[in-house]
Amino acid sequence: MPRKPSYDRDELIERARDLFWQRGWAGTSLKDLEAVLQMKPGSFYAAFGSKEALFALAMERYAADGRERLKALVQAHGPIRALQRFPKMVVENDAAPAKACMLSKTLLELHAHRHPLAQVANQHLLSMEAQFAELFQQAQSSGSIGGAHDPQALARRYQSDLLGLRVSAEREGVDAAAIADEIAGGLSAL
Repeated sequence: MPRKPSYDRDELIERARDLFWQRGWAGTSLKDLEAVLQMKPGSFYAAFGSKEALFALAMERYAADGRERLKALVQAHGPIRALQRFPKMVVENDAAPAKACMLSKTLLELHAHRHPLAQVANQHLLSMEAQFAELFQQAQSSGSIGGAHDPQALARRYQSDLLGLRVSAEREGVDAAAIADEIAGGLSAL
């Protein structure tokens, strides 16, 4: 009878996510993963199969965490207020290993190489955009924003603003909180 693993798989995926988020695909070696996860090669392969499989799990965790944070904001404040608060929340997360979005970093790093993980990152970004569009639609239905706006176009622009904000937050001397406030203020004008 095989032995039950003595590790918390979810915690290992979180640690791997943070390492990949900080260093990217190419910047993270198997040796780095083994050290951070405190696993020997055989245990690593038995648990995750490959670096690529673990990276896909790490992106899924990253995307799920973002969806959950946004969902909690919506439950507490409603759709439009959640969309206004979300930009500041993402740049003020001091526990994050990087300010830039892991998904967009992955897409930019791997798209030129036609790596399958680039498409996975893109699918997560499209899913998040759809979540934003749904929130804009809800805000429109409740009368919080005008009916002349296309929720999908608003979502695309909003996501683009967030991605730019997150890149700006990585730069020295940029007041990302002020940019987050500008994004939130722009939503008030809808």
